[in-house]
Amino acid sequence: MHGAQSYTKRSEALTLMSVERGADIVVDYLVKQRVPYLFGVCGHGIIGLLDAAYDRKDQISTITTHDERIAGFMADAFYRVAHKPVATYTSCGPGSLNLAMAVAAAFQDSSAFMAITGNVPTQQFNRGPFQETGRYFQGDFASVMRPYVKRSYQAMRPEMLPLIMRQAYALMLTGRPGPVHVDIPLNVFVEETEVELEAAGQWAGAIGRPPAAETGALHEAIELLLAAERPLIVAGNGTHLAAGRDDLTAVAEMLQIPVITTPLGKGAIDENHRLALGPTGRNGTFAANKAARSCDVLLAIGTRFDDRATSSWIPGVTYSIPPTKLIHVDIDPQEIGRNYPPELGIVADGRAFLRQLLAAVGDRAAVTAQRNAGWVAATQDWKHTWTVDIETRQRDESIPIRPDRLVGDLGHVLPDDAIVLADVGIHHNWLLQQLKVPARGQFLQSWGFASMGFGIGGALGAKFAAPEQPVLAVCGDGGFMMHSNAVATAVEYGLPVVWLVWNNQGYASIYGQQRAFFGKEIATRFRNESTGEPFTPDMAAMARAMGAEGAHVEKPSDLKEQVAAALASGRPTVLEVLVDEYSFAAPATGTWDLPPLRAPAPTYGWDGDPAKPLGGGVQ
Repeated sequence: MHGAQSYTKRSEALTLMSVERGADIVVDYLVKQRVPYLFGVCGHGIIGLLDAAYDRKDQISTITTHDERIAGFMADAFYRVAHKPVATYTSCGPGSLNLAMAVAAAFQDSSAFMAITGNVPTQQFNRGPFQETGRYFQGDFASVMRPYVKRSYQAMRPEMLPLIMRQAYALMLTGRPGPVHVDIPLNVFVEETEVELEAAGQWAGAIGRPPAAETGALHEAIELLLAAERPLIVAGNGTHLAAGRDDLTAVAEMLQIPVITTPLGKGAIDENHRLALGPTGRNGTFAANKAARSCDVLLAIGTRFDDRATSSWIPGVTYSIPPTKLIHVDIDPQEIGRNYPPELGIVADGRAFLRQLLAAVGDRAAVTAQRNAGWVAATQDWKHTWTVDIETRQRDESIPIRPDRLVGDLGHVLPDDAIVLADVGIHHNWLLQQLKVPARGQFLQSWGFASMGFGIGGALGAKFAAPEQPVLAVCGDGGFMMHSNAVATAVEYGLPVVWLVWNNQGYASIYGQQRAFFGKEIATRFRNESTGEPFTPDMAAMARAMGAEGAHVEKPSDLKEQVAAALASGRPTVLEVLVDEYSFAAPATGTWDLPPLRAPAPTYGWDGDPAKPLGGGVQ
């Protein structure tokens, strides 16, 4: 009976019905929504779904990875680049548990994909079968995923799946995007049920237009901005999610307002633009933090003001709110007023609000722009001081290579449309602060959950999303050794991704914290315990063993040439760069508080007393 069709009469109309397996319902829905890929790892709990995917392999491509976390990171990065979701597939037990880390990373950074997990057959619930999750409640993988998704659904019968798929897909993309979870027992994939055949896009209206600002609030925001003496815009990740870069630039230029970004909002404005001051926080730029604490009105677009973006909310380090008046625009009402008191809170999509602003300011813009000239000039002086200092550091000829030099050379050689991914580690701090995002490219990172492996696996997802754009991931030696299997996947699918392994022989960010707070170190350096010598596997050789290209970079003078050659090769390539292991700390223009450990004062451009410890000032 599989696929058999019949007609039923409803409200005097004929409705086409079909008998379908649960797996067919799932895959057909994804095909109708034009989901291009399934990323995942097989297992017995998911074989029913894979059979349905095989039958539709000309309509949706099934990509297999060597670790479920890589599949999740790929799905996360794909959404950030393509602005449309894919789905992942994983089996019951450890396979889906592996995926949870990548799902959590996507959830924290408002990235969307559908995580489809297999479960044990419902006929075996409560009998403790192979890989059942839950001793006190049967087949309870939904509870594992619940904290990390917008919603977790579990289909106990195949007739539940049409409603679940429709609701899950709409929820994933409406409002603040995020991952959703659909858990399906093995038998539900293969059991049949009669379903109504819906037309493609029939329920697309469930994914409504992004909300705009209420008219009164919009005009109140305009009056605050036009009356300000030192206005500033901070663009967060919500600007990326709303695809609001062009509109943000237009507003900044029209009113001559400088723009800073949150770390996760990096690249929301062309970082070479005159009005762009860079990201904020502990490893932000001097100009961004100085402007943030000096402005009198701050327009915030799509940011939750987290601890690392704000110098842990310590007054006067990054922000001074109050007395700075905050206009906080966010699509998620829960974020407005979470960490700072707003003068005006507006629930709206970032791009929709910016377009309203552009249309409503009118001929008052020219006078405002002229009045802001002195404030803009002051921010340009701070930016110039920082730029000259950083560029001087980036000419360092030391061996091993200094982080400043590596980031500077990387910025000079990256193509204009390159997608750069920063994995989690000390290198991320340097890239965030000193690498300018290519003008037509992107900078992707795992921020809120900071999952090691996002950059390594996400590079594959970025390449699937934008096959014509160069993709380069910068990762630490620690992260690469955890997730190097991504290189094999790149070889299998012919993905010419470049991984630059920042080899400083350990977990340098934690090493730095241990030394700063406790004056000693344990368990953060990679050493041969019998000899005490540094231990460094040959990661370039590992790449070659998996069928990719692999090379070492030891001299600063070789770096640009080798990166350029790797990007031009059309081959998956690992460049292992030996970096000075003791140059772990980028200039601190902000701080980070870890109570009860006291936050250190910034080391660069700090207006306050550098000898006075900070911290304890959370608002």
